[in-house]
Amino acid sequence: MDYKEKYKEWLDSPVIDEETKAELRAITDDKELFDRFYMQLEFGTAGLRGVIGAGENRMNTYTVRRATQGLANYIKAVGQEKKGVAIAYDSRHMSPEFADTAALCLNANGIPAYVFETLRPTPELSFAVRYLKCIAGINITASHNPPEYNGYKVYWEDGAQITPPHDSGIMDAVKAIASYEDCLTMDKEEAVKAGLYHVIGKDIDDPYIAEVKKQVKNPEAIEKYGKELKIVYTPFHGTGLMPVTRVLSELGFEQVFVVPEQAQPDGDFPTVAYPNPEDKAAFKLALELAEKTDADLVLANDPDADRLGVYVKDKDGVYQVLTGNMSGCLLAEYTISQIKEKQGLPEDGALIKSVVSSNLADAIAKYYNIDLIETLTGFKYIGLEILKMEETGKGTYLFGFEESYGCLIGTYARDKDAIVASMALCEAAAYYRGQGKTLWDVMVEMYDRYGYYFEDVVSITMKGSEGLAKIAQIMEDLRGAVPEEIGGKKVLRFRDIKKDVDKDMVTGEVKSTGFPSSNVLYYDFADGEWLCVRPSGTEPKIKLYLGVNGTSMENAKERAEAFKKEAEKLLGE
Repeated sequence: MDYKEKYKEWLDSPVIDEETKAELRAITDDKELFDRFYMQLEFGTAGLRGVIGAGENRMNTYTVRRATQGLANYIKAVGQEKKGVAIAYDSRHMSPEFADTAALCLNANGIPAYVFETLRPTPELSFAVRYLKCIAGINITASHNPPEYNGYKVYWEDGAQITPPHDSGIMDAVKAIASYEDCLTMDKEEAVKAGLYHVIGKDIDDPYIAEVKKQVKNPEAIEKYGKELKIVYTPFHGTGLMPVTRVLSELGFEQVFVVPEQAQPDGDFPTVAYPNPEDKAAFKLALELAEKTDADLVLANDPDADRLGVYVKDKDGVYQVLTGNMSGCLLAEYTISQIKEKQGLPEDGALIKSVVSSNLADAIAKYYNIDLIETLTGFKYIGLEILKMEETGKGTYLFGFEESYGCLIGTYARDKDAIVASMALCEAAAYYRGQGKTLWDVMVEMYDRYGYYFEDVVSITMKGSEGLAKIAQIMEDLRGAVPEEIGGKKVLRFRDIKKDVDKDMVTGEVKSTGFPSSNVLYYDFADGEWLCVRPSGTEPKIKLYLGVNGTSMENAKERAEAFKKEAEKLLGE
């Protein structure tokens, strides 16, 4: 069925409402019509993510209901419908509506839904799934995407986003939905009366915040220096305001300055072009407030508050940005060092990082004589490692992070948590203040001790069907002809994780990668340098990650810049 036939099917369908049909009839651009109907919005391993609007390839109540019906069918197939599903949502357009659409579809299938009364951060949803002993969770969020996007993430009973075998099982169940007429729903009032639709809020907030606060390592440092530490915070119009300010206030941080223009939830994200803590431009208002208040550190969450961006003031009064690798490793150093100091490190302690994160983490793990576990990109794989530790009794989780500004301290949740990260950075700032150090001083000390690791990312957007085809072709071209060198650097090891090939380019030895299949290519060079190419799992982008280890930070940056220019040639840029 081509796109025009799918378009007509929507117009003729008895289940599609007239407002949606009117939106479709108003489209006069054939290219726009094609983009809305050339494919179904794909339910991938992380769920759905797309532009809001009418059509097969858009986020709307019908695509959300279809995904939920597939999830419901899978839950019933494994006989776990009595446990129910927790549902949260963020500040994006249509988030409350999509949350209710999902809840009422579940209810119509006899599955209880526990829906947050208002917006909540992603990590609290992860916590809620475990706390309520649900079989699954749904989070309506598009994280840091532009305002026109929304998304739908699925979690399993361990509190992590779905991993094998449940991801493929749910994907297959969604694909099996032949028609929107096969997707059930019911009246909300009737669902409440039937005891299927439950509203949650403070009953989850309080135990979640209590678990976050349990991760404090040095309460005495907060008590002594927390009152004088100055913190600027912005939730970027998202979900982080209440939990972050509550935690910091309850612990004793008295000088927290919230960016007023960005405090309230707003799906238009009017003060930023892109609500992403990776985007330096998004910090403009926060840094202006930091200058006015002479703040010691500046914190920013993305809209669903699972990622944290950071600036810290050095002793010269200059605000230095911390990349996700830097803040992740800084928090790893603080957390692991304090566990060692307070109670000693377990023999099977482990630091977990994603495959595209800094090798500085490897050096930290070696220094503390703990295991370094590497996972695929996606925090759900870190959650999977925690689950393995619990099930086997082997390994003790100490800290986990991704280069994309996400980390987790503790195991009360199984997704990255910017609430606990915000708290821990403020705690670390107080602790090191007692030693006469800023967080930047500590970062510099880490480089001096472990080596000058520096990383960079190239991200190229390729929208539409043509873009997806081009991304696929680039990956296949690289996969089909492994270069012996890149930019004059000899490739020592090549990993094709999709084909499960780990090849020693010197000896020719080939072995398994040890990872689940994923569309990732990885190249290792001498001197700890590396390069990784992968399509984004959530956006129409192809990404190139690289890392170097220099003799100084200036040298590392120079080497990274030169390496990046050569590596970009692989993408035809």
